[in-house]
Parts: sequence; structure tokens; C-alpha cells
Amino acid sequence: MSTELAEAMLAERGVSVRAIADIVFKLQQKYHPGLTMLTCEDSVRAVLGKREVQYTLFTGIALDKLAERKLLPEPLQSIMENDEPLYGVDETMALGVTSIYGMIGLTSFGYLDKEKIGVIDTLNEESGAIHVFLDDLVAGIAAAASSRIAHNHPGAASYTTGTD
Repeated sequence: MSTELAEAMLAERGVSVRAIADIVFKLQQKYHPGLTMLTCEDSVRAVLGKREVQYTLFTGIALDKLAERKLLPEPLQSIMENDEPLYGVDETMALGVTSIYGMIGLTSFGYLDKEKIGVIDTLNEESGAIHVFLDDLVAGIAAAASSRIAHNHPGAASYTTGTD
């Protein structure tokens, strides 16, 4: 498995690293005035480099594709086609991704799940496609990448060392 394969699978579904990085930038720019898109893209790629993230992404995308082809057994097929609000498995998988850089990812994910920023909104609006898992996984990846940036901020180190 590789980051490149994860990126290719995302691109096949209309999601670029840049689009996810744009969400990360929007989440973190207020806290990091010198933040660049390159830093955000690097953070997204670091998240995509985690094997558990890759496996989760591959599983979610496969289920979305199977649903588009009407290859899932009932009642799962109908649940996926209707993006049943009480299904919750898609959010549960994405929450695993959010936690790889600490609990701050959870709050960012909740915000993104409600606000549907950037490509997350686009995925939800795409006619004829099923992105039950992908929209939440993109939110999870963005939340994790945002958390990674927050954890790497120089100011965060002062809390653990006792200096300011």
C-alpha cells in the first residue's frame, strides 16, 4: 500500500489532496498566520501515509462503488442509496481516522460533518454518485491533518516543557 495509491483512489472519486488541504487551511489559518498550502498538503499526505487510514479509505470507497453498481445486499443497498441518517457506520469509520493525531481531530470532524466545507459539500451534492463513506472519510482526513498541524505548532511544545 502507498500514499500514491490512496491519492489515486481519491482522485478517481473526484477528490484531490489540494481539495482536502484547502479544508485543512480553513480550519487552521486563524491559529497559524504563516500557514501555507504546502504545509497543509504535506499534512494530508502524512495522514494518507498511515496504513490504517489507507485501509479505511479503501474499504469506504469500495462500499460506495458497490452501492453505485447496486451490488450490495438489502437492506444495505437501500440504506446506502438513501444515505440513511441513522446508519452511522460511515461516521464511525471516519472517527477512527480523526483519532490518529489526538482528540482535537474529533471536534474538527464534528464541525466538518455539520458544515460540509469545500469538497465535502461537493461530494454530497454530486448527482448519481454515492459518497456515503467518502464524504465522511475526507472530513476525517482533513480533521486529522488539521490536528497534526496543531500538534506540530511551536506554541504547543511550551505546554509540555513548562516554558512559554
